[in-house]
Amino acid sequence: MKKIKFFGMAFALTLSLAACSSDDNKSVNSAEIAAIKNTIQSGKWQVTVYQDGPDIETNNFSGYQFNFNSNGVLTAVLEDSTITGSWSVTDSNDDDDDDSPSNDIDFNIAFAAPANFAELTEDWEVIQYTNTKIELIHTSGGNGGIDYLTFQKD
Repeated sequence: MKKIKFFGMAFALTLSLAACSSDDNKSVNSAEIAAIKNTIQSGKWQVTVYQDGPDIETNNFSGYQFNFNSNGVLTAVLEDSTITGSWSVTDSNDDDDDDSPSNDIDFNIAFAAPANFAELTEDWEVIQYTNTKIELIHTSGGNGGIDYLTFQKD
């Protein structure tokens, strides 16, 4: 009887510790996700780096001002042209990610068209961010290529 009681208590303690660890990461991610959302919704942003594998394609977005609206709508505006997409920031909880809480945050972008904007449609991982810059990375599942995307505030 003592063995069953001991193993039952050990099992309960293990579950308890695992739950605390998971909750701690979620609360850190929640605060960081909120900070990233608040940062990106403030002001107009430009793409200062877009590297698709080995190819630098930043010029595809030259002159566009990106607006990240609180309702999840993303617009890219250049003179009389407006391209509409969507965005979100989420906790990926991906087992392939590093154990660092900041590596568990995805910056999701979706554009249906035109083709050069559709290339931005990914679940980008946040590398780092400040009040004026957000740096993102995406590793392709197919060929393992690495893409980089940086938004900088005007």
